[in-house]
Amino acid sequence: MRRSRLVGYLSSVLLAACAALTGAATAEASGSAAATGYVALGDSYSSGVGAGSYTSASGDCKRSTKAYPQLWANANSPSSFDFTACAGARTGDVLAGQLTPLSGSTGLVSISVGGNDAGFADVMTTCVLQSDSACLSRIDTAESYVDSTLPGKLDSVYTAIRGKAPNARVVVLGYPRFYKLGTTCVGLSETKRKAINDASDLLNTKVAQRAAAHGFTFADVRPPFTGHELCSGSAWLHSLNVLNVGESYHPTAAGQSGGYLPALNSAT
Repeated sequence: MRRSRLVGYLSSVLLAACAALTGAATAEASGSAAATGYVALGDSYSSGVGAGSYTSASGDCKRSTKAYPQLWANANSPSSFDFTACAGARTGDVLAGQLTPLSGSTGLVSISVGGNDAGFADVMTTCVLQSDSACLSRIDTAESYVDSTLPGKLDSVYTAIRGKAPNARVVVLGYPRFYKLGTTCVGLSETKRKAINDASDLLNTKVAQRAAAHGFTFADVRPPFTGHELCSGSAWLHSLNVLNVGESYHPTAAGQSGGYLPALNSAT
């Protein structure tokens, strides 16, 4: 009799446990299914500056039909797709003007941001037009900002994203190294090229650290861009373009499809 009661008790416990696990799995699955929209935030590397084919409706934000967010949406058909990334955007611009589409039904968010906060455009202008020492000095200033100030600004953006899109997978994309080193290349000196690459590495490190602190996925684009830097002979980045300065040092359409899109795919 005691053995019968024990067997009965154990059976009821096991059944209750199975029911609880089934319920949890169902709840997780239904939550995941409900969150299927995609929102693409960020700066020019996400809007697609340099890839061409900009939509007229995007105006100065220069959102390209060849940018990785649009390519991902075309391939995956999310239930909704909102593309708010904008050329020149800093962390404050993302907070002020890009987060409106986020909601509980957002399943995926992608973002690249931080380069403009660190003064990327001014760094490149200084390094192209001035001496090695001036270039290194400007890079030192940018790196100090990335070390001391940028992390807090990234935290503000990432906290806001999670607050507005609690169910979303958030993928934070980094930046490529710009130059292949150890090769003959007309233009910037090897000293400048190495310093620029090192600064990009530092920026990626800080972005990845803050993304991880918020439970987000960091998608590193440096591996797919390796062999396609400037001075490689097969660049996926625009060099200085005096006819269209805004596209200088931005990914080409091949950089978006061959570099950024695979990085996003691997993270989703």
